[in-house]
Order: sequence, then C-alpha cells, then structure tokens
Amino acid sequence: MILLDTDHLTVLKYSDSERYTRLHGRLRAAAPTAIGTTIVNVEEQMRGWLSAIAKERQLPRQVHAYRELTGLFEFFANFQIVSLDGSAVDLFNGFRREGIKIGTMDLKIASISIGKNALLLTANRRDFELVPGLRFDNWLE
Repeated sequence: MILLDTDHLTVLKYSDSERYTRLHGRLRAAAPTAIGTTIVNVEEQMRGWLSAIAKERQLPRQVHAYRELTGLFEFFANFQIVSLDGSAVDLFNGFRREGIKIGTMDLKIASISIGKNALLLTANRRDFELVPGLRFDNWLE
C-alpha cells in the first residue's frame, strides 16, 4: 500500500502541472498497489475549508469555501482512506514514550503508515526520518 501525505495530494489536485504528470505516472506504474491516504490528511484538509467557512459571516462569501469543501469530498472519493486504529494508537503512544519529537498530526500519519506496512509518500523528510520503522519516499523530487 502507498499512502500520500498532504504535499503529494496537493500536486494531484492540479492536473495541469508537470509535477502532476510525473507523480500520476509513477502512481499508475505502481498498480495494483493500493493508493490511499490517512484520515489525518483528510482531517487537515477539511479543517482548512471548515475554518474558511466559519470565519465568513456573510453567506455569499461562504460560497467559494463550500465549493472547495465539496471538491475535497469528490477528490478523496478516488482514494482509499485509512483510519486511525488501535494498532496505530499503540505505535503513537510508544513513539511518544521514546521521545520522538515531531508534530502530533505527523506522528499519527507515521503510526498509521507503519501499522499498515505502507510506504508514505511525503516531502517532509526532516520530521518523518525521526520515526523508526517508517518507510517513506518523496516522489516529487
């Protein structure tokens, strides 16, 4: 299984770029490997649009953010979404006890990835290289 972090997901949202063409080609070549993302990545993206909606008090000014939120659901329908489960929670808590110092959301993503024995595609090498046992690569380079 291959799981996409937010930076790789963002590239896939904009099909008119060279980066999209390269990444999309590599992902297609990886078939029949399952391609997905974590529920944490979905949460992060949803929070952004929900925040944009909440800060606008005038309904007409919410239209764009609601449109983007709708597009987000349509976009994620193309991916397997892997949830946080007990195995990931145990890994997360173990990493915290070991003193792994990366952001909570990134550590959740890493824990889910390890728990599913998945390859995480991310450009965030600096943080994710601190997590023992995490397989990750950057296909945007």
